[in-house]
Amino acid sequence: MVINTNIAALTSADDLNNSTSQLNESLARLSSGSLLVNASDNPAGLAESISLNAQINQVGAANENVSNATSFSQTQDGYLQQVGQALQQMAQLAVQAQDGTNSNQGDDQKEYTALASFIDQATTQSFNGVSLFSGANMTVTTNATGGSGGTFSMTGVNLTDMYTSLGITGTDITTTSSAATALANVTTAINTLASDRATVGANEQSLNYYGQELQVLQTNLSAANSTIADVNVATESTAYAKYQILVQSGTAMLAQANQDPQLALKLLGA
Repeated sequence: MVINTNIAALTSADDLNNSTSQLNESLARLSSGSLLVNASDNPAGLAESISLNAQINQVGAANENVSNATSFSQTQDGYLQQVGQALQQMAQLAVQAQDGTNSNQGDDQKEYTALASFIDQATTQSFNGVSLFSGANMTVTTNATGGSGGTFSMTGVNLTDMYTSLGITGTDITTTSSAATALANVTTAINTLASDRATVGANEQSLNYYGQELQVLQTNLSAANSTIADVNVATESTAYAKYQILVQSGTAMLAQANQDPQLALKLLGA
């Protein structure tokens, strides 16, 4: 039995320090929800998690690009639907104007011109500052992970050319012959519009596929990162309870170990 060096107390203190450290680490994991509170917790896992997070963010940005492009296409189609209805009405007016018993060609002309003006205004519409119907193809980044970007080229729609083909300027439907000419022009425009809507529909369909693909990729990347970085609350709470008990028992044993040297006083007759 010695007094200067209390081996039992030193050992108990070391055990208590280790238990306290583990308890604090467990508490930090539970409070943050992360297994990677410090870089030293899992250096290799931290590096992989950083890489996965970068990929997740890039896929998320690409998904936003696709969503914006889809909204662009949907806006295009919305205008084209309205233009299609206007063209159908113009065709009906052109047929009515060819009726020799119809004395309202002047009124028909007013409506025809108003509908043509509506189509003309539609050609100038834009989405977030980008022309909807300039006819220019648009490139959409659909994936940018790993430094290589996948792209999709959206085929443009040129509504101005279609409007020009109507021959509105200088054309009327006040006579049978001019109405017949107008009907032929409107019929051509309807056929062109049908092709344009098919183009927009194909763009939107492809974008939907890209969006679904990116969503699946982002989900799987997030799941992989979660395995590395996220704490399992059930497992960690069990560990936390264990370390709490060890700290409490370690504290009690250290107190007991500190009292042991006092037994030496009895040997001295104190």
